[in-house]
Amino acid sequence: MGEKMSVLSTPEQALGAAREVAAVLAKDAVERDRAGVEPLAEAQLLRDAGLPALLLPASVGGAGLDWATGLRVVRTIAEADGSIAQLLGYHYVNAANLVWVGDASVLRRWGTPSAAEQWLWGDAVNPVDPDLELVPDGHGYLLRGRKNFATGVSTGDASVVSGTVRHPDGTPGDHLLVVVRGDDPGLHRGGDWDNLGQRLSASGSVTFHDVRITPEHVVGALGGDHATASASLVTPAIQSVFGNLYLGIAQGALATAREYTLSTSRPWLLSDSTRAAADPYVLANYGRLVSSVRAVQALADEAAEELARADAAGVSLTWEARGELAELIAALKVTSTDVALNVTSTIFELTGARATNNAVGLDRFWRNVRTHTLHDPVAYKQREVGDHFLNGTHPPFTLYT
Repeated sequence: MGEKMSVLSTPEQALGAAREVAAVLAKDAVERDRAGVEPLAEAQLLRDAGLPALLLPASVGGAGLDWATGLRVVRTIAEADGSIAQLLGYHYVNAANLVWVGDASVLRRWGTPSAAEQWLWGDAVNPVDPDLELVPDGHGYLLRGRKNFATGVSTGDASVVSGTVRHPDGTPGDHLLVVVRGDDPGLHRGGDWDNLGQRLSASGSVTFHDVRITPEHVVGALGGDHATASASLVTPAIQSVFGNLYLGIAQGALATAREYTLSTSRPWLLSDSTRAAADPYVLANYGRLVSSVRAVQALADEAAEELARADAAGVSLTWEARGELAELIAALKVTSTDVALNVTSTIFELTGARATNNAVGLDRFWRNVRTHTLHDPVAYKQREVGDHFLNGTHPPFTLYT
């Protein structure tokens, strides 16, 4: 890890930095996955490479690059380590809320140090988790409650947190997005992420014990009468991250399986081939998997370009355009889920029984995809795409649609 943070200004530089980070992560990905240690060193690797500030506007010192570049960076890192790619992809969405939900003063206040110091942003906004309360206190609030899943809070420099204002009479008020710094008193990290896959994604619980929220910590109001097409880009953006995460993991699985097939796999005793890599069944199945991954890549690139255009449109973005974007990305979610699950499972049939050795680590690709694709049911995305195709509908804005 370098002592000085990199300054990136072009897509080529960003992708070059991502490839360098991926190469470092790939060296001990299996060992780090098995150890399951909090990814503090990996987070610093991202900072040192200059990747966190890629999408922040140039006006606050960021690289000002677009979502098409950011998503390709996430995909590249996912080939080596899906957990760290998740941390970075979520960070891009979390930090983008400074633009989408906040105003110019919010962006200056939080975006400037974020760009200068390459902050990583976590989040505690999961809408199906118990809601957090913002209890009025003087000129601000006290943040109370617990979130069971809070990706990046334990490793982040700052986090965006959603909570509902709770008036003295108990009635709920606005749903606000606020900023909590990593060292704020009252922030308690659970350290309880112990799941099948994405083991280094820092997705454990977080509890807020009267964390003080001043007016300067409030990014803005979410949903309801405050919803705008541009502010609602948070959902298409995070779903795009998912699609590129799954795609990158599938590409990494294929690359690892290819290396194993060429170096270690042996032809079946009934095969007419002298090498596993010449067996017609092996060739045909690799061809099928590679073709499906390339199809997902084409869809992912199309969706990334559309997201970049929607982001660039700013407040002029219409709900109709936003809805069309959401449906395109829903299609990406459906296809990337199916293909990644198939690829990460089928590679075992192509590499052979010895490839199940834990030292090879092929299982981490499937475990990572299987775990994260359960984030929200893909069947509902299938329904959205089908309803749009038949009836021209767009789902109402939620943090899942």
